[in-house]
Amino acid sequence: MNKKLNIIATIKDGVAIALVNYLSLVAAAALYVLTIWIPYLNVGTTIAMSSLPAEMAKGNIVNPLFIFKGEYRKNMGEFFILYSLMVGAIGAGFLFMVIPGIVLSIAWTFAVVLFVDKGLNALESLRESNNITYGNKFRIFLTQFVLCVCLGIAIAIINAIFGIGEIGWLETIGTLINLVIIIFAVPAIYGVNASIYKQLTTGNILGEDAPAAPAAPAAPAAPAAEAPTAEAPKAPKAPKAE
Repeated sequence: MNKKLNIIATIKDGVAIALVNYLSLVAAAALYVLTIWIPYLNVGTTIAMSSLPAEMAKGNIVNPLFIFKGEYRKNMGEFFILYSLMVGAIGAGFLFMVIPGIVLSIAWTFAVVLFVDKGLNALESLRESNNITYGNKFRIFLTQFVLCVCLGIAIAIINAIFGIGEIGWLETIGTLINLVIIIFAVPAIYGVNASIYKQLTTGNILGEDAPAAPAAPAAPAAPAAEAPTAEAPKAPKAPKAE
């Protein structure tokens, strides 16, 4: 039976991962957007961006230039097969009253990540992603949903604070803060996915109760001290007859 993800612990860990990689992720996203129009190169950068959770899960700061590595274009054909299978099956799932499509999209969340990180083929990636998410699909959905709600609440609070009185310079400050939050949303989502991927692939689930330490053996009881034996009083000697 798969261990259950702790939603709050996962969000905290994901945000911590995102903060460490914040500038790198923003730079990587900017480079991706700027080069998405370049044929052939854009395939490798797309695969690289899809594999970001695996890179972040290793605990290293991501180098924004990693998206241009040629190794990501090496298995381009297999990637198109994987992507076609995912899009086709998820689309068919949505035709069956939406819910099956949502379940499949969560089950295959890490298919591309596994494809790059573990070197699996298309079918193996889909199967393994379904295996590691089994029993945690609802928690994965709820973790991502709670993260988005928290970001939305933060934006609403900033709007309420800096929109009072419709003072121009206050509204400008609020807009800048909201822009920072919006820009942080993408790294935060990547960070949470990295935390989930790390936990599901290693089995080290955050927030688990540590096993109780075995009780130390009791020290042997000291032997009781022996009570001194009482000596019987000696009878007085009879006087000698004269």
